[in-house]
Amino acid sequence: MIAELVSCNDALVKGDFRENVLALQAQMQASPDQIECPVKHVFAPGCYAREMVIHKDILIIGKIHKHQHINIISKGSVLVATEFGSLQLDAPCTFVSEAGTKRAVYALEDTIWTTIHVTNETDLEKIEDYVIAKDYNELDTFLEELPA
Repeated sequence: MIAELVSCNDALVKGDFRENVLALQAQMQASPDQIECPVKHVFAPGCYAREMVIHKDILIIGKIHKHQHINIISKGSVLVATEFGSLQLDAPCTFVSEAGTKRAVYALEDTIWTTIHVTNETDLEKIEDYVIAKDYNELDTFLEELPA
């Protein structure tokens, strides 16, 4: 499985990442063997955290994030491919994702990954509308409209 992911990871990064990751996501969504990763939502004033458990040997494709945000891997190890490159991340690990990030993530170990977003909102649908671009066209439009 790891060899397949490494070759998949190479294809994602070497080719047109956006096209390749969307094709992989469509294949995964069409599969009857989908697995839900447990998610916990945590709120504090001005802050929303989304904690996900990714079990070993699970491959997930994330959504397109409109804003930079903090990520914390508090447990585990993952291989990550984005259009900005690919790498292995091992807990404990804290980093900032760039605006426009969409990831393919393969868990080498059971992993706990938390994303933290700046918002006063507590309605999950409204948070998703604010944080997530539905597609790359929406992302590109959003980024073009940001003040210089």
